[in-house]
Amino acid sequence: MEVIIQPDREAAALLVARIIAHELRANPHLVLGLATGRTMERVYRHLAHMHKTEGLDFSLCKTFNLDEYVGLPPTDPNSYRFYMNHHLFSHVNIDPRNTHLPNGQAPDLDEECRRYEALIQRFGGIDLQLLGIGRAGHIGFNEPLSALRSRTRVKALTPTTIKQNAPLFGGEDKVPRRAITMGVGTIIEARRCILLATGQSKAEVVAQAVEGPITSMVTASALQLHPRCTVIVDEEAGALLREKDYYRWIFENEPEWEIYR
Repeated sequence: MEVIIQPDREAAALLVARIIAHELRANPHLVLGLATGRTMERVYRHLAHMHKTEGLDFSLCKTFNLDEYVGLPPTDPNSYRFYMNHHLFSHVNIDPRNTHLPNGQAPDLDEECRRYEALIQRFGGIDLQLLGIGRAGHIGFNEPLSALRSRTRVKALTPTTIKQNAPLFGGEDKVPRRAITMGVGTIIEARRCILLATGQSKAEVVAQAVEGPITSMVTASALQLHPRCTVIVDEEAGALLREKDYYRWIFENEPEWEIYR
């Protein structure tokens, strides 16, 4: 696991966007795993800007989102399909047929989970998976006690997650109680993972995920097992990391990061 500490939220998001752009230019057929949430909005804004000003080409890539709420139609402003269309897909030249999210309205949710898992495999697996981290330590909607070998499935949301998402829905009572999510096992099979976390509210859970024990209570800690995972944080989110100076030294001295600075 590599940890990179950036001075602020904007710098952290820009670095993530530059990494994605670099990988996409190297492989136009890239299979991208995507995440949602307020943290990712800056990343998608930078990618859209790169498409507009630098010609970053999305025409051949495929995308798979981590999750979707059960019961919300794609037209609902709180659905993740709506989010992705609004923040990224409508701003770049991606073929909508190449953008994939779980169908939270499927009549058979278990079958939908199997279909989504199989579709990822049909496209050869995910090359680069973008991740955020919830305050309960989850990646995707893999809430505490999710099995570290789990696959795409329906998960009940914890009270912590419901409370975190309540402002977007106008109250806790309006937040869906279930979501379809890629499993922890599905996520860590991606060839590369990038986790982005910003803000003081994420500091404790970032420290647990990066430097704490691997545990199903903090599913992001499973990323410690990944052979190529990069964690990018701002100063606030990285404030409780014990080895901050070491992480800074690596970023400043490793030649591979020179192209992003």
